[in-house]
Amino acid sequence: MKEITINGRKYEVLEEVKDALELELIENLFTDYFDDFDYVVGDFAYGKLRLKGFYESTNAKVSSNNDIKNLKKYIEEKCAYGCRWFEIRKKD
Repeated sequence: MKEITINGRKYEVLEEVKDALELELIENLFTDYFDDFDYVVGDFAYGKLRLKGFYESTNAKVSSNNDIKNLKKYIEEKCAYGCRWFEIRKKD
């Protein structure tokens, strides 16, 4: 698996569609808000990167909106059809 570092934290790249992983853009949007999430998903809509945090299903903070098991549904319903997107998972 490919690893990346964002703001000093290591993530593994689980999926990348259409070369969506643009580290400089991610770093510009990635705030400490995302530090708590187990996963971060990014997608491009109208040329702009959007980020969303997800939790493992077993995490006490999980809800249906941010449960990683619902990622496919999120991509299908909330993202532009055929868009570039990626999924990364926190390593620590």
